[in-house]
Amino acid sequence: MAISEPEPMRPPMSKAEYVYSVLLDEIRTARIPGGTALRAGEVARRLGVSVTPVREALRRLEKDRLIRYETHHGATVVDLGDEALEEFYGLRAVVEGLGARLAAARITPEELAGLRELHAAMARDAGQGRYDALGEQSRRFHLRLVEIGGPAFLGAHARAVLDSVPVPASASLWLDPDQVGLQLEAHERVLDALEAGDGETAERVMIEHVRQAGERRRHH
Repeated sequence: MAISEPEPMRPPMSKAEYVYSVLLDEIRTARIPGGTALRAGEVARRLGVSVTPVREALRRLEKDRLIRYETHHGATVVDLGDEALEEFYGLRAVVEGLGARLAAARITPEELAGLRELHAAMARDAGQGRYDALGEQSRRFHLRLVEIGGPAFLGAHARAVLDSVPVPASASLWLDPDQVGLQLEAHERVLDALEAGDGETAERVMIEHVRQAGERRRHH
């Protein structure tokens, strides 16, 4: 009887990596909102670690441009204004629009079926009023589509862009019942364009979809 090879061991997460992952998630989801001061001692006590890994994690977050150091205030979570949000959604529109256009030329039937399955799950959740699940599903939809269109570079770039700006849960379009139908309709139109191999339409609809999200976010 052949003995299967053991799965490779994953290295244990360091304390600095642990602190970084916790803070990153809290900032991305805006549980720590923009403008909040992050004091190393307080974070260390809350997470049960020493100050040293917290400082390492804060340096990484500074490189990610999610926090900045201010005189007399220390590390502070970046609070984006309207101009920064306009730039963010403009960049998203370009990257994700290009991803949709490229995907129309190379998507496989299996990949298209996977996107349609995710879209159908979103429609079911929306129909049952489970709006809180839609934001993360939409993120997966957008990233999966761009990764199909640009597996070498574009997918990773789209992920980095999305991760660079925290989206408060209260600002999600998917919590607004009046917006849910419009957002799902946009996804459906993108899927139809992908199935037809119509890259121009897929790109145009995706750009309009992302820019509309940006307008609603700024108004919110």
